Amino acid sequence: MSLNHKPTARRKFRRAARTATTHLPPGLPGLVYLTDPARRADPAATVRQLPPGSGVIYRHFGAPERADMAALLAALSARRGLVLLIGGDPDLARSVGADGVHWPEARRLEARRWAGAFALQTVSAHSREALSQAARQGFDAALLSTAFPSASPSAGVARGAVRLRILARQARLPVYGLGGITAANADRLSPHVGLAAIGGLDALA
Repeated sequence: MSLNHKPTARRKFRRAARTATTHLPPGLPGLVYLTDPARRADPAATVRQLPPGSGVIYRHFGAPERADMAALLAALSARRGLVLLIGGDPDLARSVGADGVHWPEARRLEARRWAGAFALQTVSAHSREALSQAARQGFDAALLSTAFPSASPSAGVARGAVRLRILARQARLPVYGLGGITAANADRLSPHVGLAAIGGLDALA
């Protein structure tokens, strides 16, 4: 994305995030950024560009510098009024004072041990059944993929805006759309679900 287009993209994301926030419970951000070290080694650069009130999910995948990066993101989040979750690592989340933990779908049962320990616990979901399980288990929200076509190696078949809206409406917990979300298409989902993005937000930095 060219420098000339970045301010416009930031405004579009801010507008979509505000819209999403209006139909989510208090404490849940309208827009969430998921870090991915394969795409951006320094997620702090993107975090500095997020609209105030956004969320950050720090996924470290076992990186040796994870404690230092988590502490940096915690400080940035506190300063900018962001919600910070640590991906699949409650001990690290507790050590840096994060708001909560985001769990991969395959590890969702581990969250039971940490019930009540954090303000938020969210989980990834890839099906209607996974959404039902997340609701039964008491998660605060689920990130449902894949929303739009994505270049991510782990992305599944894109559901599209209409299908994702239907699944979110049937779910018994708040839902975020994830996958292929950019400034150009965020407003197609923001009236119905929260927004979760990786590359679309990295492009702002």
